Amino acid sequence: MIVLKALSLIGLVLCVVLMIRKQKQMAANPDRDPVTGLTFKETWDRGMQPKNLIATTIIGIVANFFDTLGIGSFAPSTTAFKLTKSVDDVNIPGTLNVGDTVPVCVEAFLFFGFVDMDLLTLVSMIVASIAGAYLAAGVVSKFNRRKVRYAMFVAMFILATVMLCKVLGVGPFGEIGTAMGLRGIKLIIAIVVNFILGGLMSIGVGLYAPCMALCVLLGLDTGCAFPAMMGSCAYLMAFGNGPKFIAEGRYDPVACWTQAIGGAVGVCLAYFIVKSMDLRTLTFVVVCVCYITSFLFLHDAIKKGEAF
Repeated sequence: MIVLKALSLIGLVLCVVLMIRKQKQMAANPDRDPVTGLTFKETWDRGMQPKNLIATTIIGIVANFFDTLGIGSFAPSTTAFKLTKSVDDVNIPGTLNVGDTVPVCVEAFLFFGFVDMDLLTLVSMIVASIAGAYLAAGVVSKFNRRKVRYAMFVAMFILATVMLCKVLGVGPFGEIGTAMGLRGIKLIIAIVVNFILGGLMSIGVGLYAPCMALCVLLGLDTGCAFPAMMGSCAYLMAFGNGPKFIAEGRYDPVACWTQAIGGAVGVCLAYFIVKSMDLRTLTFVVVCVCYITSFLFLHDAIKKGEAF
């Protein structure tokens, strides 16, 4: 667990160092961006305008507060950026991946040790998701996004309903799980499914809620879902997506700092709320998150279709 926490801190520091180094490079370049038509100074000044600075800071706090509960931060952040016009559309994907790396690493650091989860299970699920993101991305990226989103809507709706039955003690689904680890066929299922979920991230299918459902349905303590899902995404962003977007310079420099700082604040606030919940209440929260996520998949399938 100490190693996992250390990797979270390394990922956080790496992101900050890369951002500072890239910012110095961009500031020294007087050329205009071929896409936005702005120099770095003009982009920075635009982000530092009070209305934009306040907007992106609030977005960082609120979106990452809900991210810590498992709802995710990308969708609400994207919507808020567009409504407030605080970040240029072309820079939104990079801003999300770079700016949210620090909060997600903070999430992982805090939730490693949140419950006494079996290390073999935790590490296996994290490694599987990372492997899926890298090895399956090439295959998954060719999937029909609309069909995947419809399938995820149906799957998440069913999973949420099953979990609701479990927490209410209705039907043949049994009680809420209390296991801290998995072995045998259940561990294999967890590894395979998390591998697939890691691959699906390449087409915009978030890992948080499906991973939550997976943990609960396999009989794990609900709290185990938090280190499993957060560890998976933290390492993917810190050592994969984040550095790539920073190298390309395709992100909003001010918004990334406000997302990093404000997001970390939002994570810490949510952590103490989650920590104070009992198992039954926490499971109800997970059920709500899964229902919300299922309808977000339906919304994206109808409105976005094949778009990322």
